[in-house]
Amino acid sequence: MSTAHPLAGKRILITRARHQAGRLAEALEAQGAEVSRLPTIEIVPPETYARLDAVLEVISGFDWLIVTSANGVAALANRMRFLEIPADRLKHLHVAAIGPATALAVGRIGLKVAAMPEQYVAEAVVAMLKDRVSGKHVLLARAAVARDVIPEQLRRYGADIHVVETYRTVIPEDSIDQVRELFGEGKPLPDAVTFTSSSTVNNFFTLLDAAQIELPAGLRAVSIGPVTTKTLRRHQWEPTAEAVKYDIPGVVGACVRLFALDCNYRSD
Repeated sequence: MSTAHPLAGKRILITRARHQAGRLAEALEAQGAEVSRLPTIEIVPPETYARLDAVLEVISGFDWLIVTSANGVAALANRMRFLEIPADRLKHLHVAAIGPATALAVGRIGLKVAAMPEQYVAEAVVAMLKDRVSGKHVLLARAAVARDVIPEQLRRYGADIHVVETYRTVIPEDSIDQVRELFGEGKPLPDAVTFTSSSTVNNFFTLLDAAQIELPAGLRAVSIGPVTTKTLRRHQWEPTAEAVKYDIPGVVGACVRLFALDCNYRSD
């Protein structure tokens, strides 16, 4: 294994949405990997914008905005443009963002991030805000299906929290055929599959079921963090590697460590 390209010769499958796959693919390719893509997620609008629109009309009454992904920020910004609501109307809000990509997206729409947890999981958001939200009106903008850790826990700390759906995640229709192509009989397996959220895991297994393909024996999973790892384990799949830092560079680092261990094992 080349130290300059530690993933040289490794075939790695990524499962992110099409519009988000590029950054991870480029980072892996920079380390020498051969990357293939299986989109397990497609971002689509919520079934109705009624609740989001109603909240945006009274946004002046909120104290905090919590956003959990760059997708949520983009969806929120799109709706604000549609309703002709300027970013200035949200500048009074204290914004909490999960992860640097989300924080960057917040900056792009003209808002400032007031708080970001060191670990990019819901539990860390609760720990960060629990002493700051008592009696405050909090808006949580997120996907239609998500864990309820943040609203349930922050309510216990006295927050008046409102949850609005800014987008939904669905499975791309053409990905079933891609699964058959990737994992059909006699096809060489990727050296690893990366998962960057619980949704990518669940949708991956839904795609396998739809294609009538069992999880190939020996296929190795790389997880972005403990929440995604827990979801993999619910599917009886123990990840071979988990990111230390729960972001895209962390996933790349986990892949590098995984194959470095392979080389060390073979050399012993």
